[in-house]
Amino acid sequence: MSRDREEAEPGQQGVLTSLPVRRLEFHVGKFPLPDFLDGNAIGSDSHLQFMNWTVVNNGAWDYAADTRGYTVGVLADLDAPHWSLRFVEALMPKIANGIDFEWNLSRARAHNLELEVSPRLLANRSGRIRLLAYRNVADLGSYRQAISDFLAHRTATPDIEATRRFGRTKNGIGLNAEQELSTSLRAFTRLGWNDGRNESFAYTEVDRTASFGADFAGDDWRRKHDKLGAAFVLNGLSGDHRQYLALGGQGFLLGDGHLTYGQEKIFEGYYTAHLWRGVLGSLDLQHINSPGYNRDRGLGRFGCRRGGCTWISRRTRAQLNYASRLSAGCRSSTHCCLSCRSQ
Repeated sequence: MSRDREEAEPGQQGVLTSLPVRRLEFHVGKFPLPDFLDGNAIGSDSHLQFMNWTVVNNGAWDYAADTRGYTVGVLADLDAPHWSLRFVEALMPKIANGIDFEWNLSRARAHNLELEVSPRLLANRSGRIRLLAYRNVADLGSYRQAISDFLAHRTATPDIEATRRFGRTKNGIGLNAEQELSTSLRAFTRLGWNDGRNESFAYTEVDRTASFGADFAGDDWRRKHDKLGAAFVLNGLSGDHRQYLALGGQGFLLGDGHLTYGQEKIFEGYYTAHLWRGVLGSLDLQHINSPGYNRDRGLGRFGCRRGGCTWISRRTRAQLNYASRLSAGCRSSTHCCLSCRSQ
């Protein structure tokens, strides 16, 4: 759609080092939805950035996924110089957090739409804003019906599984923004909401979320490859979801038999250090008030150590170099000419 090209970073989605600035991409197969939607450069990598699920993704986005986090779907991605529009049609699991997919799209499916724009809010500083909307259709249970059945003495406890019915929906929206503030400092925020009428089915049990955070590169202390990050998250539940848990109901993640409701307040910080030639180490600390929305749980503190290594084989490096030459107009598969070397 365009002869002009822009730089692209080779990775799991492709090996090309440049792409047309105007293009229409299609992806078909098995993949995690966050590989294409709701990503940002500051708070999406759980390997060496933040680890909490509601920091690395929008917690109110109950995105289609099996137990391992994958779905099968079709994605269309329309890209222009200052905006992108993405749509995904994907399969839902047969049961909450289940491993098997429902392949009959008339019974269950997930629609996801994301608009990304790149406004210049600060001079010479990049920024992105992403607006997400989704609608899940599946064999969902109703919190309100489970509560009514329990209060009418039709069930011994509120049972969301007993109320499941095909055709029920979960609808939600999200905002994801990131902004470069200086050469070393970047900030991000996410806001999310879903209707919370029917059960959480695939990701986690969050109906309202607000998060913000930042990372700081180590240039000021002569560690330019190191990174320091901090984030705060506030999570909440819908009224029906809250009452269901308070009466003794259980979801696929939550259920203490009772609930003294309180919003989850989460602080997370990490430090990632470049140790030696692509070898990275990271320390992470999380402090959580009212884990699982239950004030009776008190405080939760978690720490961890992580490590990682960025390594590229000789064969992969050769493939990337060849792809780079192709994108520059070179057709030689055996040698690199002086013009390529000079670039």
